Amino acid sequence: MLLSTSLRLLYPAISFSSLLKLKSSTPRCFRLQEPMVGSGSAMDTSSCTLVLCGKSSVENEIAESLKKNDTIKLSENSDLSVFMKSEVDKLYKQEEKSFDLELYMNCLSTLRFGRLLIWSPLITSTHDVVSSNFSDLPIGTVCVADRQYKGRGRSKNVWESPVGCLLFSFTVQMEDGRAVPLLQYVVSLAVTEAIKEVCEKNGLPYIDARIKWPNDIYLNGLKVGGILCTSTYRSKKFNISAGIGLNVDNDKPTTCLNAFLRDMSPAACCLTREEIVASFFNKFEKLYDLFINQGFGPLEELYCGTWLHSGQRVIIQENNKDQVMVSVVTVQGLTSSGYLLAMGDDNHMYELHPDGNSFDFFKGLIRRKLQ
Repeated sequence: MLLSTSLRLLYPAISFSSLLKLKSSTPRCFRLQEPMVGSGSAMDTSSCTLVLCGKSSVENEIAESLKKNDTIKLSENSDLSVFMKSEVDKLYKQEEKSFDLELYMNCLSTLRFGRLLIWSPLITSTHDVVSSNFSDLPIGTVCVADRQYKGRGRSKNVWESPVGCLLFSFTVQMEDGRAVPLLQYVVSLAVTEAIKEVCEKNGLPYIDARIKWPNDIYLNGLKVGGILCTSTYRSKKFNISAGIGLNVDNDKPTTCLNAFLRDMSPAACCLTREEIVASFFNKFEKLYDLFINQGFGPLEELYCGTWLHSGQRVIIQENNKDQVMVSVVTVQGLTSSGYLLAMGDDNHMYELHPDGNSFDFFKGLIRRKLQ
């Protein structure tokens, strides 16, 4: 039996005016070119390049096998070229803004997650890569892209993401279906903890990145990132593709992490995507092990200390025959199923569910009284 579900959402909603065109130059080399930009310009998506890199010889052997057997496929009909990092190092000088594979691996200290990396300069979506090839990739494999033009969001929205955004997706496998919806909270928490850790290690000002329920990352009231988790159920296990989009170094249309740092300390060095994603996996692996072994309980205090909603007053509108009843509840935390726990003015506890129709999760909430 195969069951597909969408847990929730979002890559940052960021548009951009100039795009890189990816073309193959020879069967074993590639280059990036700037296209003509104008009202009639379009992105050349007829070709895609993937570069494989492992943390150790074990992962590199797996990568070699994937390449040799032509295992990795894309959902769209495009020419796919797959290289090992060693091949690219000999043939191609990385552009300054490309993801630095070596820096990432040097910062990574995990035992499972993030150790096999797939990088692309331009791709439809990192999420598509890991979800389409899930059964052929080791659990914990990550795909990172410099740019993507069909990123996935809530209600099948499509996001275009420029250079400066950290875009990555990775694979997780779980057995307990009741815990699957809570995974997005573990991922969100690992993102905020990674940002704080990288700032501390580099002697940078503290960045108070916060979580907006259920899975957006906010900074000073502005969204800078989001999480998307999707799952399929097969052979009594949930195969989960977790995707993260984080605006690190592109201050349009709202803000980014480095713009915030520059405002606080003009002389501060910039955060790098490589350090953040490596720190994310270092954090996530520890949080995930705690989550799997002990449940979300040990993480809930840290999560609720990071999100924006403790004590938040929420107005609930409910239809009662021909009348609209208005009530106010106060957010207390999370229920065991991962929804909002709230207390009404009647001192009863309620579980709040989004109605699925509103872009803002705090509009159109449905409340269910708890015993």
